[in-house]
Amino acid sequence: MHDEVEVGARVTLAEVAKEAGVSPPTVSKVLNGRSDVSSDTRSRVERLLEVHGYRRRASDRPRFPLVELVFHELDSVWAVELVKGVENVAKAHRATVVLTRSGTRHAPAPDWIEGVLRRRPLGVVLVFSSLPAEVKHRLRSRDIPFVIVDPAGDPDPDVPSVGSANWAGGLAATRHLTDQGHERVAIITGPEDMLCSRARLDGYRSAMTMAGLPVDPRLVRFGDFQVAGGFEHAMDLLEGPDRPTAVFAGSDLHALGVLEAARLEGLRVPADLSVVGYDDVPLAQWSSPPLTTVHQPLRQMAEEATRMLFRPDGPGRTARRIELATHLVVRQSTAPRPGPSGSSRREPGEAPEARVSAGA
Repeated sequence: MHDEVEVGARVTLAEVAKEAGVSPPTVSKVLNGRSDVSSDTRSRVERLLEVHGYRRRASDRPRFPLVELVFHELDSVWAVELVKGVENVAKAHRATVVLTRSGTRHAPAPDWIEGVLRRRPLGVVLVFSSLPAEVKHRLRSRDIPFVIVDPAGDPDPDVPSVGSANWAGGLAATRHLTDQGHERVAIITGPEDMLCSRARLDGYRSAMTMAGLPVDPRLVRFGDFQVAGGFEHAMDLLEGPDRPTAVFAGSDLHALGVLEAARLEGLRVPADLSVVGYDDVPLAQWSSPPLTTVHQPLRQMAEEATRMLFRPDGPGRTARRIELATHLVVRQSTAPRPGPSGSSRREPGEAPEARVSAGA
C-alpha cells in the first residue's frame, strides 16, 4: 500500500514522483528510509515532501511506541541521569526507550539517520551540540519530532532544545570562592569548542571582575570533563610556587581529579585548597571530602525534552529553547582562604584529608 501525503488537498505519491522526476516506488523508498536511493534524489524528494507539508498518518505509527535517546558516549556519569529523565516521562506515556550511541559530541554519525527512519520512533531525544541540516530535513520530512538536550553546546535556532544556565553556574561557583577570600582561583573548564565550557569560563571571569580580582591566564585551563584531564591540569597548577588556593572544576569528574592531585601534592582539602565541581552527579556527595558543586538539573532537562515530544503537535515547527536554572550546593570541599601560616603541605606520613572515595 502506498503512503499518501496529507495536505489541504491530498497529494498522491504519483504526483510527488512526477514533480521530482522519479517513479512512485522511488518516493516510497525515500519515505521508508531505504538506503538504495542516491543522495541527490533523496534530497529532491524530501524537499518536495516538506514543501507539500507531508505528515505521517496515525496508521503509520509503530505498534509499540519508541522514544530514541541518542548519545555520542554512554560512559559518562551524567548520561545515567539523562536516561532516567527520559525514562520517567516515556514510561508515563507507555513508551519504550531505545538507547543509541553514535557520532561525536557535535552530531550523530551519518549512517544513524537511515536506521532511525526505519525504526520510525515516536520521537528522538539527542544529546549533541547541533544537527546537520540534512538530518533535520529528513526527520521533519518523516514527521519524527526531535529535541536536543543541551548540556554541552549551542543548537541552531531552528532546533528545539533544553539547556541550563551555564554562565550563572560559573558565576555562582567562583563567587562562592571569592566570598571566602580566595584571590588566586584557577578554573579547569571543558573543551574550548563547547559553548558550555566558554559560558562557565565567562561566569568565572565575571565573578573575578566583580570581586576586583585579575584573571591570571596561567590559571585558566581547558580540559575534557574527565577525571584524568582534571588530574593532569591540577598537577601542573599545584606544583608551581605560586599555586592557586582554590580550583573551580568544570565537572565533578574534573574535581575528582583535582582531589587526587591535591593528595599527591600533600595538600589538604579544604584546609589548603578549596575545590568546587559542576553537575552534582550522585557520586559528588561520596567523594572525600563531600564535594561543593553546581547542580545542573540533568534529569529534569531530559524530562522536559521528552515532554516536548509528547505535546499534541510535538516540538512543533517553531523551535523552543528552554533553559533551566542551576544552583550551588555547598558541602565540605571549600573553606575560607588559609592565611600565610595556615597554608602548609602535609608532612610525610601524615594522613591525607583529600582522597577519591573507593569506586570513583
